[in-house]
Amino acid sequence: MGNGTHMFFKKKLEKKTYDKLTKKPVIKASICNGEQVAGFKDLSTGTFEEVMLIKSPADLDTFKEMYSITEEIEKVY
Repeated sequence: MGNGTHMFFKKKLEKKTYDKLTKKPVIKASICNGEQVAGFKDLSTGTFEEVMLIKSPADLDTFKEMYSITEEIEKVY
């Protein structure tokens, strides 16, 4: 089962968590090339922790599903 034979089927997403008290999900977008990266901004330091590159709306859905995010994600530049 776990030997890669099901690679054409939607992978069961590994659910992850983040500390909602100290971090906020954001999309960091480049003004230059339009590249977007989903991750978390530390609310006390402002540090951005990169999680994954967003190339399509499906990638954003995957990120939101992975972390059980239901609210709109703020875009920062």
